[in-house]
Amino acid sequence: MNVLTASVGRAQFPPAGTQKVHLYLLVGQSNMAGRGTPEPADRQPHPHIWVLNRENRWVPAADPLHFDKPDVIGVGPGLTFAREMAKADTSVWIGLIPAAAGGSPIDAWQPGGYHDQTKSHPYDDALLRARLAQKDGTLKGILWHQGESDSKPELAPAYEAKLIRLIGRFRRELNAPDVPVVVGTLGDFWVARNPAAGPINETLRGLPGKVSRLACVDAAGLTDKGDHTHFDTPSARELGRRYAAALRKLESYKP
Repeated sequence: MNVLTASVGRAQFPPAGTQKVHLYLLVGQSNMAGRGTPEPADRQPHPHIWVLNRENRWVPAADPLHFDKPDVIGVGPGLTFAREMAKADTSVWIGLIPAAAGGSPIDAWQPGGYHDQTKSHPYDDALLRARLAQKDGTLKGILWHQGESDSKPELAPAYEAKLIRLIGRFRRELNAPDVPVVVGTLGDFWVARNPAAGPINETLRGLPGKVSRLACVDAAGLTDKGDHTHFDTPSARELGRRYAAALRKLESYKP
């Protein structure tokens, strides 16, 4: 049993002898971390879904998954995504690796990058946590939702190149050159107030034609929690379902 193996009551992750521990890295900024208001259903653990907590220990997953900004964390797409994946294959055990940092620009997502709001090194921290998790399973997907902090006229034009480099770096450093990646567009409510967000979404929608084994899910039609920035709880869950559907398509695709 390695140092990451966790036990709660009679439950254990990863379960002894299992060969199907699927790991998913959740990265980006606040809408991946989640800011929706948790409800009782969001706090109900699933026996096959665990999360790597702040102390790098496996615990049963429940919202909030992230810990980037403890005073505001809430419901994001990650838990619903995992539930959909577990529903699709009941033999799978899922390990979520939350590593998003609210407010982080893409420039913080590079080796040595520092993000003052969360007092963290987003890329370095995500890499460390993913490598620890890989001792217990196989990385099966990377979910990315970010771009609000780069929705500025002076930053948006460089976003595509930076994101392509980031995806390549994650794949290389995690020894997962073919791992599926799913990105998500920014909400309509954000684009309406930030004209430079339009080009960010165009970049995200165009990435599947430029990066292998990558899909883009559209946040069109989803609503905010009243702050014109963050998805409300129902929308965060729906976004999770869209991520899961896209990931399953990538898994089944044979070039």
